[in-house]
Amino acid sequence: MPQVSVQDVEQTENYYHVTYRDPDDFDEIRTPDWAANVAGSVVEGGEVRTGDEHGNEDWTVQSVLIPIDGVADEDEARDKADQIIEKMES
Repeated sequence: MPQVSVQDVEQTENYYHVTYRDPDDFDEIRTPDWAANVAGSVVEGGEVRTGDEHGNEDWTVQSVLIPIDGVADEDEARDKADQIIEKMES
């Protein structure tokens, strides 16, 4: 299991937006290509938003975007997001 837990899942038009950390805790948030490669290996079109937390030089996962057409439902989106986090941490 990943060291962080899901705080919220919001469905938008194209994605399940699986949030792990409050976006307000970050100075900057990016969607890096290398993380999209990891996410795409779990679910095609997945993306990871990483951020620079206030007072911390390490970039950490803020949220994971799972394409709606890539999973059956919100529960599967959570599972896939957790798999992506696990892959990134390994």
